[in-house]
Amino acid sequence: MRRVKYNVDARITHNPAWGKTDAAGRPSHHLAHHSMDVAAVLEGLLRHPVISARAAAAAGIYLKPEAVAWLSAFAFLHDIGKLSPRFQAKVWPDGIAGGTASHLSEGLIWADRLLDGQPLLDGAAGPLVAPLVAGGMEKAWFGALLAHHGRPMAFDSFVYPPNPRDVFRDVPGYDWRAEDRRMGAALRQWFPEIAIDLAVLRSHRLVHLFAGLLALADWIGSDDGAFPQRRDFDPDYGASARARAAAALVAIGLSNPAWPGTAPSFRDLTGHPVPRGVQQTIADIPLEARLVIIEAETGSGKTEAALAHFARLRSEGRVDALYFAVPTRAAAGQLHRRIQEAMARIGGPEAVLAVPGMLRAGLAEGRKLPGFRVLWDDDRVHWAAEHPTRFLAAPVAVGTIDQALLAGLQVKHAPLRAAALSRSLLVIDEVHASDAYMNAVARPLVAGHTALGGHTLLMSATLGAGQRAAWLGQPAPSQRAASGLPYPAIWHDAAPADPLRPDPVGYAKSVHPRLVGTMDAEAAAHKAVAAAEKGARVLVLRNTVEAAVATWRAATRARADLCLSVLGQPALHHARFAAEDRRKLDAAVEQALGRAGVTTGIVVLGTQTLEQSLDIDADFLITDLCPMDVLLQRIGRLHRHADRTRPAGFEAAVASIMVPECGLAALADGPRFENGLGAWQTAGGYAGIYLDLRGLELTRRCIADRPVWQIPEDNRTLVEAATHPDALASVEAALDWDEYGHRIDAKSLAEGRAGGLLSLDRGAPFPTAFPGADEAVQTRLGARGPSFALPTGTVGPFGTPISVIAPPAHWCVGLTGEEPVNVTQGETGIRLTIGDNEFLYDRSGLSRARAPRRPLG
Repeated sequence: MRRVKYNVDARITHNPAWGKTDAAGRPSHHLAHHSMDVAAVLEGLLRHPVISARAAAAAGIYLKPEAVAWLSAFAFLHDIGKLSPRFQAKVWPDGIAGGTASHLSEGLIWADRLLDGQPLLDGAAGPLVAPLVAGGMEKAWFGALLAHHGRPMAFDSFVYPPNPRDVFRDVPGYDWRAEDRRMGAALRQWFPEIAIDLAVLRSHRLVHLFAGLLALADWIGSDDGAFPQRRDFDPDYGASARARAAAALVAIGLSNPAWPGTAPSFRDLTGHPVPRGVQQTIADIPLEARLVIIEAETGSGKTEAALAHFARLRSEGRVDALYFAVPTRAAAGQLHRRIQEAMARIGGPEAVLAVPGMLRAGLAEGRKLPGFRVLWDDDRVHWAAEHPTRFLAAPVAVGTIDQALLAGLQVKHAPLRAAALSRSLLVIDEVHASDAYMNAVARPLVAGHTALGGHTLLMSATLGAGQRAAWLGQPAPSQRAASGLPYPAIWHDAAPADPLRPDPVGYAKSVHPRLVGTMDAEAAAHKAVAAAEKGARVLVLRNTVEAAVATWRAATRARADLCLSVLGQPALHHARFAAEDRRKLDAAVEQALGRAGVTTGIVVLGTQTLEQSLDIDADFLITDLCPMDVLLQRIGRLHRHADRTRPAGFEAAVASIMVPECGLAALADGPRFENGLGAWQTAGGYAGIYLDLRGLELTRRCIADRPVWQIPEDNRTLVEAATHPDALASVEAALDWDEYGHRIDAKSLAEGRAGGLLSLDRGAPFPTAFPGADEAVQTRLGARGPSFALPTGTVGPFGTPISVIAPPAHWCVGLTGEEPVNVTQGETGIRLTIGDNEFLYDRSGLSRARAPRRPLG
């Protein structure tokens, strides 16, 4: 074997075990020190009042100080595999014969030796291991211990080298046994009193929570800015680590985040003088209620009600954080500003925008630097905002539903996300928008969250009785009974059968839906431009990007000066834009249709990205046919504010709803697909956007049969008429759509099962593995394409540097996201060449310029 060449500490006879290296890759922090850094952070987290309550709920019993010490001492062993010479050799100039190894696999080998009775840690491991063995939980706990990099480790997954002597072998210059004894002495000194009940160790929920808290602690404890590195072992390091851990938790907002000493008033929190309707009634919810559902009309103040609920729970010590989940990035951006303003009014914590690629915390903007660093324009550190995995650790965050759902799926760092989320009031807006797959993920997530004592608030203007009953664990009422239920209403699990009845004080309006027998882009553009020429602010929502782009091109040919603009040039809003450009588009839409928007005629064109959770107000709405609950959301952007003066001819709220000329029956025969309606056949069954023609036909009939809708008075009746299972069965029989209906129901059932199979059940034993690739486990069903890093200096069509582009998955067959991107700048946009693919990115968004040639056969 080649001799190892490195410096030997003059005070000891062997090289000390390192746990961290510096920027140059040199050992800089003793393994015992790093182990204690992480253990001290975990200890601090378990002493956090809210997390302590969650741990007690998981364990089924209050965790005594000795139990907290046991869990922290066990966390001290998380990197024990780094003792191995095969790991230590990673910094040795000549390496080691046979190659190096991961500290996780070496940790499993070390644990196996310990459990086999070998005298490791100089006997200090006895109080840790004995109760595990007695409870038969040693593999589960060691598996969770070694899952701190985000993925479970099966205890029997390691493979011994061919020569057993190669396992933790003796090598010149490094005595792993001496370092093991040193770790044992440190463990005994820094955790002198540890004890835990067998019943606690048998709790699956506690194993899951421990795994998540440990991963979070490892992330925090690995920050060399918070934990200055020291190579030489210090017997007194335990006290230093605890002091640094306490300071680190405060610095990143996980401990003692800003909050007023007395509960903030509604006026202080929201800027409104008094609460009304749902804002007032939310105060009557018992503090013991874990799941609350608000059903109220768009514009009725549900956001302020959610803030009031959070402020009450936060001031009572029931929660310590808020995660506000919305369906789209555009909605998250707008809502973030509102939540940040509320927090600023009361002196609360800054709000993080939890959208990947959009580095925003409070009023600060961030810029990525090499080495995973972020430069903030206020020269502060905004830890939780710097990486998506840390979003849920923020005291207040606003983002898409996807970030929350990742805590409930079998994906990397799901336990960390769930543990961080456990402190929060989880608010899910527009909950009706979730499909069968998302619901199958979201419901177990919420169940696990509430089982730990967490709080969840669901909000919707259009939640059907079937969905509400499923959330509350009730049988679904008949259509007739459901239609007669009060609206607005607030439901909660402390009394699930008896909703609270807020006063309907929101803005009531008469809406005039009008069917238009075409989905032609030119026709939609002509109607929109004609209205804008009369001074109307027009919102056009198409079901597909292709239809939106075609309509936008027709509108710009007719009157480009009347179209939404960015930097003086026409633009439209959909999902196929880079994140940096989406921010410009979001701002332009708000400037056009926001409360303080323009007062002249304008056409704003977009897709589903504009239909939910946005405070925008149009004088006239043109929309494709869509399911009733979605249509009511779109109508929520029409005449949203009662105090706005409407131009002549648009005093009434009119919505033009485009439907296929051939009707919907023809779409069920193929199946066929027209601008988002119906389905197309795939190898796995059906695919599409709004597949269920039964609900679409019921929606079309409601439009044809009811020339005037009273909103919100008719909301309940309309939703049940178009979404209730009884109504779906009736139209299916009337149109002889039995086969089509069976296929759609089977698809929905399969999607729900798929979501259930991929969910992370925290009441079950901690898993030994996750599915192979995170890309295969998604928050929204449907293929998701890879993201491609663009060359530095790439400038998008709006004059802003852009960093990443993400084409749709079906454009990326055979691509991984690792391929280089060649960028050619043109007069109107840029051409992107990725392998044999060519894409054009201009003001209409990303489009496909050339598809690769595929071999035949």
